[in-house]
Amino acid sequence: MNPVKALTDYGQSIWLDFLARGFIAKGELKKLIDEDGVRGVTSNPSIFEKAIGHSDEYDAAIKQALATSDRAVADLYEGLAVEDIKHAADVLRPVFDATHGVDGFVSMEVSPYLAMDTQGSIAEARRLWREVDRSNLMIKIPATPPGLPAIQTLIGEGINVNITLLFSQDVYEQVVEAYVSGLEAVAVRQGDLSHIASVASFFVSRIDSAVDKLLDEKIAQANDPDEKARLAALKGKVAIANAKLAYERYKRLLRKSRKPTIRTRRRALRRSRAKSQSRMPSSHMSATSDCSPASDGRASRKKEQSTSASFGAAPAPRTRRTATPSMSRS
Repeated sequence: MNPVKALTDYGQSIWLDFLARGFIAKGELKKLIDEDGVRGVTSNPSIFEKAIGHSDEYDAAIKQALATSDRAVADLYEGLAVEDIKHAADVLRPVFDATHGVDGFVSMEVSPYLAMDTQGSIAEARRLWREVDRSNLMIKIPATPPGLPAIQTLIGEGINVNITLLFSQDVYEQVVEAYVSGLEAVAVRQGDLSHIASVASFFVSRIDSAVDKLLDEKIAQANDPDEKARLAALKGKVAIANAKLAYERYKRLLRKSRKPTIRTRRRALRRSRAKSQSRMPSSHMSATSDCSPASDGRASRKKEQSTSASFGAAPAPRTRRTATPSMSRS
């Protein structure tokens, strides 16, 4: 069996951190779904910048959009991105249906300029949710202090959220609190929690990049060979250790979920995603795991520039993103 596809046997879901118009139109995304077991796609402005700015795939669409009047750059970008997200969501819809809403999601990010703007993030997320109009869409919101109340509000409105820019275990607990509070707001209204999906995208490689640099400085300053070896052995391990500890917090928090209504729907609270950037050339893939006790939550770093794995929080029998930590390429 294809080794990437075989990861599903270990509770891992591969999410692709890449999107481009020709990639969808030529059937390459569908091929990765069918042959490699890709079960989701994430995007961000940087991914779209590369797709739009480094190919001619969008030239005709841009020319058509500008044929009648000038358009603001942000509006032009959003129109192109929304169309791609819709098509990607449609290609992944069979995965979404087959997994009963556990996988098959496409993530689209609110503007990075709104990272410190709660109301602006909420307004843009609502608008993107309406424009894309796909139940297998997730809106990416950063885990900044102003982002946390936005997460709570959006989950409370039944909008799927992919929490990004997540590094710290303490912040992760705040994300869980925002997520559960959002679910409680839905439960109070007697809403259907089973249709709300979310993932917590726990960054991995960026932590190692920062910590390894500090370790290199300490190694250079150390005189004792044993001390040098001890420090060198820590390289590339701190971020995974941090993600594992976050997963332990996830399990503890899950056990003490505040309300019976929420506990009975804990599947919607059980998924989280770990984001790790790999330096390998070639495709961009992420792996997410369902974080069941049998899973150790380790992210696979197969071929790509980004990889993500998640520990379990989504709105279906298992979980993949919001309320649990995960590892993924970012």
